[in-house]
Amino acid sequence: MTSQSIANAKVIGIKHRNVSYIERHAIRVVAFNSAGEVALVYAKRDNYYKLPGGGIDPGEDHAVAAQREMQEETGGLIKLRTQQCIAETEEYRNDLHQTSYCYVADLVDGTGKPNLTEDEIQDGLIHQWKSVDEAKDLLAAVEPKSELGRYIKERDSYLLEEATK
Repeated sequence: MTSQSIANAKVIGIKHRNVSYIERHAIRVVAFNSAGEVALVYAKRDNYYKLPGGGIDPGEDHAVAAQREMQEETGGLIKLRTQQCIAETEEYRNDLHQTSYCYVADLVDGTGKPNLTEDEIQDGLIHQWKSVDEAKDLLAAVEPKSELGRYIKERDSYLLEEATK
């Protein structure tokens, strides 16, 4: 599965004409456990919440990327509800142009352990399961300490809202 572009992607940030952007594609997962709770990842160092997800490797299938990122950040195994991307964002941040594709999934096995990178460990990443309303409230209320955190807050608040319409 590759990207199936959404007609209207939410744009975050401003595209500047004089900037040569590095292109990056990423996956975001709105994953539900059997209690109907959503997976959130908290970054302690910069004080923000995010949906599980990350970069798509060149040529990587979106479903494979979603499974890999969910497993790395939460230890959970998921099954996508549909092969259709439910929402998309475009971010312009410094010299990065990132397109994020969001999918909805269900947790099929939550017994695994996260496999975080050194950077993620330094960021203090921990995952939590929250009700949809609590997850939306946390995303809305948090005050990120970094520009990256502010971009992530806007992006993932939008994606969670789209996924739970």
